[in-house]
Amino acid sequence: MPGRSDNEGPWGVLPLVVDTSAFARAHDPEVREDWARAAHDGRLRISPIARLEILFGARNGKVFDELAEELSMFRGAPLTSTVIRAAEDTMRTLARRTAGAQRLPLIDYLLAATAQHTASAVLHYDHDFDTLAEIMGFDSQWLAPPGSID
Repeated sequence: MPGRSDNEGPWGVLPLVVDTSAFARAHDPEVREDWARAAHDGRLRISPIARLEILFGARNGKVFDELAEELSMFRGAPLTSTVIRAAEDTMRTLARRTAGAQRLPLIDYLLAATAQHTASAVLHYDHDFDTLAEIMGFDSQWLAPPGSID
């Protein structure tokens, strides 16, 4: 990453708004230690919308409770009216760029706007955040190089 010093971790030094794509791959051996370090350092942030999306994927009550407990260790990332307006403004910009270009997942807009509003990065494994970062100016941090985990 441009501007990164040798003593920074793989995801820079900013707080990290966690996308579901990153959370789903956090236990992969390639990133497990870095994830644990970021969690221990209090850098991971969870938006209410990402929390709900992660919990929605629980197979049963036991898994739901385990996920809820794991997510409770992360600091919150606000979902405010300012964040929602920024997400809508970005959607408008993409819609004007090319017909249909705004059809990215709604949660991606909200997480990107949260990162923009809180001077954080989005930690993800999803190309859509690179597109949003071009417009919104937040730091798009891949969990691992694209295509290296799946």
